[in-house]
Parts: sequence; structure tokens; C-alpha cells
Amino acid sequence: MQTTQELAGKVAIVTGAGRNIGRAIALDLADAGAAVVVNARANRTEAENVVGVIEQAGGRAVACLGDVADPSTADRLVATAIERFGRLDFVVSNAAVRREQSFATMTFEQWREITGLILDGTFHLAKAALPHIQRAGGGAIVCLGGVSSNTGARDRAHVITAKAGLTGLTRALAHDLATDNITVNCVSPGMIDTSRAKAVPGHHQAHNTLSGRLGTSEEIAAMVRFLCGPNARFITGQTIQVNGGAYMG
Repeated sequence: MQTTQELAGKVAIVTGAGRNIGRAIALDLADAGAAVVVNARANRTEAENVVGVIEQAGGRAVACLGDVADPSTADRLVATAIERFGRLDFVVSNAAVRREQSFATMTFEQWREITGLILDGTFHLAKAALPHIQRAGGGAIVCLGGVSSNTGARDRAHVITAKAGLTGLTRALAHDLATDNITVNCVSPGMIDTSRAKAVPGHHQAHNTLSGRLGTSEEIAAMVRFLCGPNARFITGQTIQVNGGAYMG
């Protein structure tokens, strides 16, 4: 945690914020002074726990459930931000599912589940948020990519395609939104120590950090906080690797 309130008076939406990296991002943006709409797909307990931690620290937050692959969820997240906090400055598109499935056995429905959540979900939220960020005088859109979109990995064709698509979307939106004083960047984590429902993914076993340790969710959150802050207004269109040297791009 830092000691400044550089985002005081600002409002952020963080998707997939009930646990792990998304939770850390929501807490760090709130620590910087932003009010936060905390999104989780279905786990209200996790989302409300994050809200409770923020409020106990003197911040402002609200939970809003929904699958961002559904455009109505994006509309509801934005409406919640405006109704509760009066404005919208930052969107952090973190929601993702990182399943492993061989391409030979992957169905189109499995492909669309992942690409719909990661790539379409980012599109829906950016579209819904844009008029309000413009009205606020500018802000930031931050996407969460992944190291495997650069290195490749087995059994992750759907995840890698979606995450690589975020890199392209980041560059395109940076061009489109620059005149609105909106920066668009992608933070690409790698080798992060997070809780998982299943075993550590295979690609983690094929790469090593230079320090020999895994990164933390808080280290990813710190980069997102910086990109939303006043000292990052000249950074846009970038994919920033935060992976301990496991991949150097």
C-alpha cells in the first residue's frame, strides 16, 4: 500500500474483483482514494468481502454481480457507478477464466466461453463506460493480459487468443481515445501466486522468473494503480510485462 490519495474523487470499475489479482486491484485503487464498483460473476460473498475491507478502511465501494460477457452486465456496472458515485474515470478489465483444454478436443462452445468473457467482455465494458469517462474529462482503461499470449502454451488456444486480442484492442483504442484524454494500456502478469481451483497450469512449469519466486497480486495491482494515476498520463497503447523476467518483450 502507498500513502498518497492520488485518485481521490475518482471512480473505478474492476471486473473479476472478488479474489486474487482483481481483489488486489480494487483494494489498491481504493487505497489511492477512488470509489470502486467491485464486480464478480456470481460469488456475492467474495465481492461483498472486498467492499467491506474498503469501507472499513474509510473508502467507498459497492458490489455488482454479473457475467461481463453479457452486455447487460456492462451497462449495469456503469449505471451502478454513476448512480452511486456520480461519475466514472477508470475501467479495469480483469475478469477471465483460464481453462486448459487440448485444441483437438476443444468445442466451439468452450472456445466462445473464454473469448466471450475476456475479449467480448472488455469490448462491452469499454463501450458502456466511454461516454462517462469522456464526460469526466478523461481517464484510463486497463486490460489484464497474460504472459502466455507472448510465449504460447499447450492446451490454451482459447485463452491465448483472447489475451493476445486484448493487446491489439489496447493499441487500437489508444489511437481512438487519445484525443479524449483517455489512456489505454494492458498489464500482462506472469507467474503470479494466486489461489486456484485446480492444479498450477502447465505453462508455469515451463517458465521461470529470474528471482526464482512467484509474483504477488499486489505487485500487479501496483502497476494498475500507477497507470490510472496522474504520473502515467503519457503512457498509452502499451503492454507492460510484470513477470519477474520470465518473458522479456
